[in-house]
Amino acid sequence: MRFLIPVYLLVFFATPALAQSRKAKQVDTSKQFVLGLTEEISSAKLGEKRILNIYLPEGYNPKDTTRYPVVYLLDGSAEEDFIHVVGLYQFNNFPWIDRVPKSIIVGIANVDRRRDFTYPTTLEPDQKRYPTSGHSENFMAFLEQELQPYIARKYKTNSSRTLIGQSLAGLFATEVLLKKPTLFNQYIIISPSIWWDNGSILNQSSPLLSEGFSQKTDIYIGVGKEGLSPGDIPHVMEVDANLLVEKLKTKNRHVTVHFDYLPQEDHATITHQAIFNALRLLHPDKRQTK
Repeated sequence: MRFLIPVYLLVFFATPALAQSRKAKQVDTSKQFVLGLTEEISSAKLGEKRILNIYLPEGYNPKDTTRYPVVYLLDGSAEEDFIHVVGLYQFNNFPWIDRVPKSIIVGIANVDRRRDFTYPTTLEPDQKRYPTSGHSENFMAFLEQELQPYIARKYKTNSSRTLIGQSLAGLFATEVLLKKPTLFNQYIIISPSIWWDNGSILNQSSPLLSEGFSQKTDIYIGVGKEGLSPGDIPHVMEVDANLLVEKLKTKNRHVTVHFDYLPQEDHATITHQAIFNALRLLHPDKRQTK
């Protein structure tokens, strides 16, 4: 019995030590999954700093000579559309699909959508309801004079530029298309809020519609079964989208317009499917030509 007592003590003290040794060997091998970069840019045009989320495609190397198209995504924060839009481009770039070229995606996080994405309204109720609205001119200047040059300086870009916007961001993308169409050569416009200022944007003149317009420009306009707009003056969003398409119809061979009606989607669900459809329409399947 005296012999057994030391053995029990040895086992009692050795067991915790063995357990601690095993715990020490359990090294955590998990790593963060990084989707992109987050940067901050100071804007004199907006009088504030803005957050950018940037996705660089697989194989991107700042030291080589390869240059990439740039996709500018409105509503581009991580809590908005950045993550799933990056996924759509990455998926469509798989070698066995090869629909879109490898692209840099620049998501612009919001501060005040109503301020940045709307032009001044003549409707007094909306002026009172949305007191910060009506400053899209400043945001357009930010894109043209600050953001695009910043991205061109810092990253390996080529001349291809796409703008994506939905709802109020779709209204803004429409305004850019009509007022400064050469800022981008592809426009993906989804459920645009044409109802703003009682649809006055439909009366906007545009160099895009002139015979002398020579930049190749591809436009996608998608709308779901969305019904009445939120404004005081009744507008049906599907009808407004059709009116925009009719306005953009031109015999200019440099301008192509794709209209896409998605009756199974509404204003809340349309973005992901519409962008997927847009990539298919704007980038014909290369596999069919091989």
